[in-house]
Amino acid sequence: MKKIFSVENLTVLGIILGILVGVYFKDFSLNLKIIGDAFLNLLKMITVPLIFASLFVSITNLASVSDLKNIGFKTILYYFVTTSLAVFTGLVVVNIIDFGSVQAAANETVNHLNKEFSFKALLESFIPSNIFKSFSEGKILQIIVFTILFAVAVLFLENRKKETLVKVMDSFNDAMLIMAKWIINLSPIGVFALIAYVVADKGIGTLFSLWQYVLAVLAGLFVHAVINLGLIGYIFGRFNPFSYFKKVKEAVLIAFSTASSSATLPVSIRVAEEKAGVSKKTAGFVLPLGATINMDGTALYESVAAVFVASIYGIDLSLTQQVIIFFTASLAAIGAAGIPSAGLVTMTLVFSAVGLPLEGIAVILAVDRFLDMFRTAVNVWGDLIGAKIIDRFVNSK
Repeated sequence: MKKIFSVENLTVLGIILGILVGVYFKDFSLNLKIIGDAFLNLLKMITVPLIFASLFVSITNLASVSDLKNIGFKTILYYFVTTSLAVFTGLVVVNIIDFGSVQAAANETVNHLNKEFSFKALLESFIPSNIFKSFSEGKILQIIVFTILFAVAVLFLENRKKETLVKVMDSFNDAMLIMAKWIINLSPIGVFALIAYVVADKGIGTLFSLWQYVLAVLAGLFVHAVINLGLIGYIFGRFNPFSYFKKVKEAVLIAFSTASSSATLPVSIRVAEEKAGVSKKTAGFVLPLGATINMDGTALYESVAAVFVASIYGIDLSLTQQVIIFFTASLAAIGAAGIPSAGLVTMTLVFSAVGLPLEGIAVILAVDRFLDMFRTAVNVWGDLIGAKIIDRFVNSK
């Protein structure tokens, strides 16, 4: 009976009820936004301190700086390969589906999205000028860079000073995980409110007006999540991806409902350590990094969106242009912070790289929030697969 009423099962029930209530009780559902926002804020409240503490403890628990290089290299290699594979999958799927009959469905402009974005700006975004400002504004990339440098510096301290600091941070990290567990128990309520509001606000019918685009994105995400990541986990991690999913599904469901990799991080760390058997050292390093730079679903979505918008405007993309999309989407995804719809901003970089009109983004805005939930779930699933694989190689020595 306890298993039936587990947080995971109640969260699934919350999603189903949220859809139904959002469709049939629109006014009531719109008022649930305050509950959904409160749940999101609770998750975000502990995200920054948890990233700092877990990453710090993971690095300082490593045997040496060379050990850090070992796990760091493997993690970045995994994320680069899976993101590239996601973009390639998206391009293959979107080229199979015929968009010839699709017409522009909106005349809105996207001036609010035309933010200047460049690789120079991306590089500069890694280096904090004021770390306290970075913490207060939740700039995850800058916090991760600072934490890595700070933790590596601690490795060079004499043992007495090092042990004192590490013990304090380890206790702080454990306290954050306990708080995360309390917040996670509220998941069914928070997820229900979030889903009900989104369905009532956007309308379930918006999914059907752009059904070909939605189909292409969902098909690509399904292939990448089930086949690509599943095979990678089976071959390199030597585990059954379906059994593994059952253990970590709680994090994937939270990612789906919140559309935020960063907000899901406390859940991902807990299920990886407690249910999936990933070591604390690996989970604390791989997952915070993945929540920031591993955006498989976002990269795939951007490649599909580029080809779809090109078809709407009658632009025939050459093989060279699609190769440009491949590299640009793979790199731009790194700059997509783990917050809802951040991919819309980085998409301007992808569009500009091949000369697509930025106004075309307005066409897909109607269904972006729905698709954002799916691609975020894939992002987090990719992080969790990576944590299990990296853990095998790191702890097999």
